[in-house]
Amino acid sequence: MSETLLYEGKAKKVFTTDDGNVLLHRYKDDATAFDGQKRGSWKDKGKTNATMSAAIFAYLETHGVPTHFVEQVDDTSIKTKRLEMLPVEVIARNVAAGSLAKRLGYEEGTQLKAPIIELCYKDDDLGDPMLNWYHFRELGVSDEDLEFCEELGLKVNGILAPFFDERGIILVDFKIEVGRDENGNLMLGDEISPDTCRFWDKETGEKLDKDRFRRDMGGVEEAYAEMLRRVTEITQRGAVD
Repeated sequence: MSETLLYEGKAKKVFTTDDGNVLLHRYKDDATAFDGQKRGSWKDKGKTNATMSAAIFAYLETHGVPTHFVEQVDDTSIKTKRLEMLPVEVIARNVAAGSLAKRLGYEEGTQLKAPIIELCYKDDDLGDPMLNWYHFRELGVSDEDLEFCEELGLKVNGILAPFFDERGIILVDFKIEVGRDENGNLMLGDEISPDTCRFWDKETGEKLDKDRFRRDMGGVEEAYAEMLRRVTEITQRGAVD
C-alpha cells in the first residue's frame, strides 16, 4: 500500500492510500494542551487512542451510528473513510467540568440536570470558540447540518454513557466531529479517546484522561493504559453488548 502524508496534527498523522476514498490515521505518542502551548509525550499513547477509537467506533456502528471507521491496521493505525469535515466541534456534557464549570459557576463534578450539547467553531487560531446557530449560519453551515450535529451528540452520549458506566467509568464529557463522505452522507469522524473525553473512575473519582497531563497530575501513562484495558476487555471476551 502506498502512503502519502496528507496532514500532520498534534496527535496523529493522516495519509492517503491507494483508495482515494480511504485514509490512514497513524496516532502518535505526542500530546499538546492549551492550543499547543504545553507539549509532552508518553509510551503507548498512540496505541491507546487508535485501539480505543477503533473499538468504540465499531460499538457505535452496531448501535446505528454511522462512522468513518473502516478497520484497525495495527496497534497505532486505523483506516477511515475520507470525509469533508464540517467546521464544527460537538461537545456533549453530563457533569460540570473544565470550561463549563467556570462558565456556570458550578463546582467541578456537579451532575447536570440533563446532557448539554455545545457547538464550537473548529478554528485553532481563534481558540475553537463556542458559537450559536446564528453564527454558524453566517459561516455557511446549514440548519440541517447543525441539527444532525446536535442529534448525533445526544445519540452518541446515550450509547456511550451506559457503556462506560458498566466499566466503572463516568463519561463526564466528550468532543466529536462530523464529516460528509463521497456520497454526501454525514457521519461521525475524528476519534474517541482519553484525548477527546473526560473519564472519571466511578468509585474513586480518579481522572483517567488528558486532564492528568493538562493539570500536571502525573500518572498519565497509567491512566491511558487503564482506559484501554477497560474498553478492550469487551473484545477479549468476544462480546459486544
